Amino acid sequence: MDRLIYTAGSGAKHILDRQATTANNLANVTTTGFRAQIDSFRAVPVVAEGTLPTRAFVVNSTVGSDFSSGPLQATGRDLDVALKGKGFIAVQMPDGTEAYTRNGALQMNENGLLTTTQGFSIAGEGGPITVPPEVSVAIGGDGTISTIATTTKPGAPTVLGRIKLVNPAEQDMVRGDDGLFRLKDGKAADADPTVAVAGGALEGSNVSPIDSMVTMISLARSFDLQMSLMKNAENNAAKATQILALG
Repeated sequence: MDRLIYTAGSGAKHILDRQATTANNLANVTTTGFRAQIDSFRAVPVVAEGTLPTRAFVVNSTVGSDFSSGPLQATGRDLDVALKGKGFIAVQMPDGTEAYTRNGALQMNENGLLTTTQGFSIAGEGGPITVPPEVSVAIGGDGTISTIATTTKPGAPTVLGRIKLVNPAEQDMVRGDDGLFRLKDGKAADADPTVAVAGGALEGSNVSPIDSMVTMISLARSFDLQMSLMKNAENNAAKATQILALG
């Protein structure tokens, strides 16, 4: 069998992988703070003893994310917060480790604990942040959370804590199956006082639906090309068999 079929088969497999990634990006066009996933592949020549490197296979390379900012959308909700520029909100996981997100749609559970939409605790610089009942909440530009009582005469605001905001190097971060980012070495990032937030707003996904749709069309055509190559390899093998049978 012509070795071309292995090259075409390898290319077709990885095109399917890219289609799955692009479809996932499209599915998250409206997901708050979502970062588009980027697949990376590279061609590696097939080298065997006594042969020239005339064939190449496609292999997986580093899978990364597009960390460019998404559009800010004003919501007016007290617990909504959007990061301005680089940075992440630290999340305290149940196992004690830290994860990081750009989704600033904060919630309060039944105990008043500030959490993500997935129910994970928001990490404060002094520990978890708990909001008492019957107060209005305000989030400052540096992540400071303060409250004012709504049942008594308004007085000075009470500072509850400050959201831990971090800005680790993007190349040191990896996305988990839960959609949250973590440092590759598993350590916790240091708080960065330069990270700024905007209250009453959310950051949209940075996925471009138009670019993703064009990519899907391009990948479909590339897949058809790989199928044509495999068909040609099959025809070449059939013709070669016929010629050999004549001998």
